[in-house]
Amino acid sequence: MNLPLRIARRYLFARKSTNAINIITGIAVFGIAVGSAALVLVLSVFNGFEDLIMTMYSNFNPDVKVTPARGKTFEADSVLIARLEAIDGVAYVSQTLEEVAFFDYKDNQDFGTLKGVDGNFSKVVGIDTTVREGAYAFEEGSRDLAVLGLGMRNKLAANVGDRFTEMAVYMPKRERSGSPLEQPFRRSYIYPGGTFVIQQDFDNEFVLSSLSFARRLLGFSTPVVSALEIRLALDADESSALQQIRQAMGVGFEVKGRFQQEESFLKLMQVEKWLSYAIVSLMMLMVAFNIVGALWMVVLEKQSDISILKSMGATDTSVRNIFLYEGLLLSLLGLLLGFVLAITLYIAQKTVGIITVPGNFIVDAYPISMRFADFAVVVVTVLAIGLLASWPPAQRARRVPAMMREE
Repeated sequence: MNLPLRIARRYLFARKSTNAINIITGIAVFGIAVGSAALVLVLSVFNGFEDLIMTMYSNFNPDVKVTPARGKTFEADSVLIARLEAIDGVAYVSQTLEEVAFFDYKDNQDFGTLKGVDGNFSKVVGIDTTVREGAYAFEEGSRDLAVLGLGMRNKLAANVGDRFTEMAVYMPKRERSGSPLEQPFRRSYIYPGGTFVIQQDFDNEFVLSSLSFARRLLGFSTPVVSALEIRLALDADESSALQQIRQAMGVGFEVKGRFQQEESFLKLMQVEKWLSYAIVSLMMLMVAFNIVGALWMVVLEKQSDISILKSMGATDTSVRNIFLYEGLLLSLLGLLLGFVLAITLYIAQKTVGIITVPGNFIVDAYPISMRFADFAVVVVTVLAIGLLASWPPAQRARRVPAMMREE
């Protein structure tokens, strides 16, 4: 251990001649501990909400989604599906077809999105685990069934399980003969068979049906889809799988991972996360004035020691480093106490739920998730603030003159 660091450690833990210095030092360490804990917890809360939202979206959004770069639909024959399924890391491929439709149930009407799905859709996403009423099924004998989002069910006042009342689904015809007597819409009937609850945006918009029902309603006789939704294996390398899928699809298609599908929303969350972090960091800068005051008083108290050290050959840089090290050690002590406090509160929140979420939210307590990278960011931030706060007192100590020898 070098000499400046040894002296700095001794100055930090040695009893000061003036009790006020001990009090100010204790306040500085306490402020750094509280600020460090706040930084960790702010990042952890945003991580928790991000994980919660990604879990919610995973029940409707796939790991990978392939859509046409132009237009709404494309043909996906068995050869293309087999080529995708042969890619290393691809577990399941689902064909989906969605279009805006008009729904009429008894005396209630509303617009929404009809999404036709195949049998693999429940394997690609966890949609079947979100059903709260009825069942996740699209056929019952000769009847076509629909699974409605909770918001659509409420707007239409649909009676799930009622097999005597049909729901009419209207879609505009893609090709028309031009006759004024021709109906501009195709119409089919379907029965409400279940209700899913995921997230408000999905619940208020989507009605799920079988892929064959959606194709009949749109008038497609070929294997037309609007998207191919892919589930990756648990041990799959996502970046490698995405690259292989892009090569298999060729030009003219957009291949999006889970993050890219909700990119704007997740980017907004990241901006909010780091803005909150910046605000707490500014508060830490205010706390740093306690470090400045504590070290400045130590410099004033140790002026005779500094003069003796310089008389013994210590350089200005060595003297400056003593107080820079002391500031860093003080910051490190507060940082460690802050981590202990943050981890304690994290465990309490995960086990007991000390801070609850008001209203009818999907969870009762604020979600929280700690990540190692966040600790590294907090360490760099706190030590940088400690170094910045230590600089003025260290420069003051550097200007203390050496002891003059008496003749």
